[in-house]
Amino acid sequence: MAHRKKHAPRRGSLAYLPRGKASKFVPRIKNWGEYKGDSPKLLGFVGYKAGMTHAVVTVDNPDSPFKGQETVIPVTIIDTPPIRPFSIRGYTATPYGKKLVTEVLATNLSDDLRRAMPLPKDYDQEAKMKEFEETLDKITEVRMLIHTQPRLAGVPKKKPDIMEYKVGASSVQEAFEYAKDILGTDIRIADIIDEGMLVDTIAVTKGHGFQGPVRRWGIRILQHKSRKTKRGVGCIGPWTPTNIRYTVPRPGQTGFHTRTSFNNVVVKLGERGEEITPAGGFVNYGVIRGDYIMLKGSVPGPVKRPIRMRYAIRPTKGHRGEPVPVSYISTSSKQ
Repeated sequence: MAHRKKHAPRRGSLAYLPRGKASKFVPRIKNWGEYKGDSPKLLGFVGYKAGMTHAVVTVDNPDSPFKGQETVIPVTIIDTPPIRPFSIRGYTATPYGKKLVTEVLATNLSDDLRRAMPLPKDYDQEAKMKEFEETLDKITEVRMLIHTQPRLAGVPKKKPDIMEYKVGASSVQEAFEYAKDILGTDIRIADIIDEGMLVDTIAVTKGHGFQGPVRRWGIRILQHKSRKTKRGVGCIGPWTPTNIRYTVPRPGQTGFHTRTSFNNVVVKLGERGEEITPAGGFVNYGVIRGDYIMLKGSVPGPVKRPIRMRYAIRPTKGHRGEPVPVSYISTSSKQ
């Protein structure tokens, strides 16, 4: 500022406005990117965050000055019990966005699914499947509804989480055939994701409730002789125009926001959670009993929060996608 000697840059980032509260624990995914694989697949998976630890890996990047040497990296462990697709949905493109054309449910629906949504008593799957096949020429995108199986995870609940995933394929017909094959079956994470690839993680962050501008934006606390308040903004704007700009730090909802972490490297996929569970279990989570995924770095959300994974929509240029050589994984209980 020209009229004062103190350097006072603005506080906080405007990149995440509005800082609104998420409507539910399971986030939405609004963009799926382009799928360039050979065989059709679901473009993501879901699991429950168990905790973090560290691992010793060998640097295999040929451009790195530390190639061939070992380094310690932080890793996040996500409990990934099998998911179950229970619905095929066909969408068509309209000027107002995608519109649902038709839908087919599985016949062997889980009993726990009734905890999350009402299920039809008399359902003619053959008629619905025939209707779907007749409208394939109108359909531009095939997606599937899946639900989790919390009984197989370390979370203390029985009600499954329901979400939608796109089927990536070279054609609508190929996507539909793949969806028919996996409808009503258990899908494991190794069927969808490979070691070394990049995934985006989407989750709802830890909530902190209604907070003031000091906690929410990191503004400076005023001097002790300030009038009325110390933990507020000194000036929220001029007399004219008589409105407050959106750039002014204001109190409000802090945390419990939907956030996306791009390009997390898949360090390891495993089938025996006991091999990476610390003695006594993960803090505030417990023991992983089945499949798990280990991602490099941190992901949004607290422990037990559903973490949605998606094929990376803007992968790092030059990433080779080869498995990461892991020589040690810490299982210390003091994480």
